[in-house]
Amino acid sequence: MKRVDFVSDSLSCIVLRGRWRNITVVNVHATSEEKSDEAKDSFYEELEQVFDHLPKYHMKILLGEFNAKVGRENIFKSTIGKESLHQDSNDNGVRLVNFATSKNLVVKSTMFPHWNIHKYTWTSPEGKTHNQIDRVLIDRR
Repeated sequence: MKRVDFVSDSLSCIVLRGRWRNITVVNVHATSEEKSDEAKDSFYEELEQVFDHLPKYHMKILLGEFNAKVGRENIFKSTIGKESLHQDSNDNGVRLVNFATSKNLVVKSTMFPHWNIHKYTWTSPEGKTHNQIDRVLIDRR
C-alpha cells in the first residue's frame, strides 16, 4: 500500500508499508551550486524538518538530485565510500555530507565500484562535462 505523506516544491515523501518493515522514501530536488547560501540553508532546513518528523522505526531512503559533487576526501570516506566520480567536493557536497552524518545516513551511490562512464548522472549540452550530482542516501543501520 502506498500513501503520499508530504509534497513541496523541492521534496516529496511516500511511505511504503511492508509486512515486516515500513520504508519512507523522500525524493529531493536541491538548489543548484550557483544559488545563494540563504537558498541552500533554507533547503537543508526544510529537509531536516521533514526528516525529523519521519517515523523513527521506518527505514529511510533519500534520493534525487542533490546537485552535490562529493569528492574522495579521506574525512568523508565513512559516509560516502571511495567510489565518487569527483576528486573534490563542492559546497553542496559538503552540505550533503554534513547532513548525512548528522542524520546517521550513508551515501550509497558512491559506495560501490563502477566504471566512470556509469557514474555520471549529468552531461553538459556539448557533451564534454560530466558530473555525478544525483544521490541515494539510506540509514546506516
